[in-house]
Amino acid sequence: MRKLKLFFVILCGVVIANPLFAMDLSLNDAVTRVIAESNDIKKADANVKKAEATLDAVNANRWVNVSANMSYMNMVDVANPTSDNGIKLPPEFGGILQGMGADPNMQIPDNFFIAGVSITQPIYTFGKIGNAVDSTKSAIKMSKKSQEIARREVAYSAADLYWTAKMTDEIVKLAKKDLDNAKVSKSKLTATGRANRGNLVKIEADIAAREINLSDAEFNRDTAHRMLKIFAGIDLDETLNLTDEFPSKFEPMATKKLTSTPQWEVLNEQVKMYEAKASSQRANGYPTLAAVGAYDFVSMGNDVGHIFDKKGSQSAYWGLALQVPIFTGGINRANATVDAMNAEIARQDLDKAKKITSEQYNTAIRQYNHLCDNLANMQNARDLAAKTYEFSQARFGSGQTSAVELADVAYSLYQLDIGLLNAKYRILMAAESVKKLGE
Repeated sequence: MRKLKLFFVILCGVVIANPLFAMDLSLNDAVTRVIAESNDIKKADANVKKAEATLDAVNANRWVNVSANMSYMNMVDVANPTSDNGIKLPPEFGGILQGMGADPNMQIPDNFFIAGVSITQPIYTFGKIGNAVDSTKSAIKMSKKSQEIARREVAYSAADLYWTAKMTDEIVKLAKKDLDNAKVSKSKLTATGRANRGNLVKIEADIAAREINLSDAEFNRDTAHRMLKIFAGIDLDETLNLTDEFPSKFEPMATKKLTSTPQWEVLNEQVKMYEAKASSQRANGYPTLAAVGAYDFVSMGNDVGHIFDKKGSQSAYWGLALQVPIFTGGINRANATVDAMNAEIARQDLDKAKKITSEQYNTAIRQYNHLCDNLANMQNARDLAAKTYEFSQARFGSGQTSAVELADVAYSLYQLDIGLLNAKYRILMAAESVKKLGE
């Protein structure tokens, strides 16, 4: 029974130290979750669908246009509004009708029903539709590349959130260790029976300062974890276990020339889009050739209830129609100039972006390699500080050094540990910058 109780106590301690329901989260999982939750990505997806729908709308101008019409009209005899026997023609028309061999007293039926269908098929538009389609296709490519830019930005931000949270986890561990070391030093000092008031006060002050450091580190950790949960769509009450560790070694990164980026491709397609729009605007001043056809059915009578008792008349036609704009006030030329200048602006933006992004890309690689070179020296400095602390602890235990010196050495080791963490974080984010800016 005692063994069972002991096992239960140990088990409870393990559960408290390592919650069973902690959620394991890797860097890749965090990036995937943040991308899935990102409003920027969702807006980019919507822009792609909008551009594709716009292409369907522009392409619709290529195809056959069929329209139907149907109408009913009741003609009112102004001279006798209540009459339902048709409309009697004025006397002056009687002679004309009689001369044509028609009944001079004839009346026009006052109920008309007209139904028909018309068809129009563009044959040649001198580039109005074709250039508009090309412009919209470029807009679709732009929206897809913008989608990739948004994905890279979000992935970079997700990595930043993850490694920041991971770094705060490690800082909390370092702060606890630093506080424990100060408490151990105090216990050693009091255990020897040689503690003087100055050393005790100094150690008590160091312990208080380290408790503040630990409290700040825990607050920063909780804040970083909350931000990661919010952007990853994870419940705020969930406990996270960040499974990816800071690498101990980093491989150097080779410098290479940047030949293409999503940003450049967006600007390049923007140039093409505006050039196609300018051509389409110019084509608005050219003729349009189309095939046309129509069919109409007309029925009439004095009584609306018997309007279809008699056969109606039918008519149909087909042919070619040529629409030639003669004067539009210069609007087509002006709109074409606007789009041509937009293309020139985009061309200049592309040239500038190539220079700036290439430099940013090369700088990110240089920064990565520079930080990797410094990491070895920083790791060496940290290891030396750790040995110095061990020597100081031994000397302090034998009464050969003061609490002031021990506190200074411990603080130096703590700062170097944090500096080493920060250096690794900067290397990782430099690598993420290269990924974001690269091909």
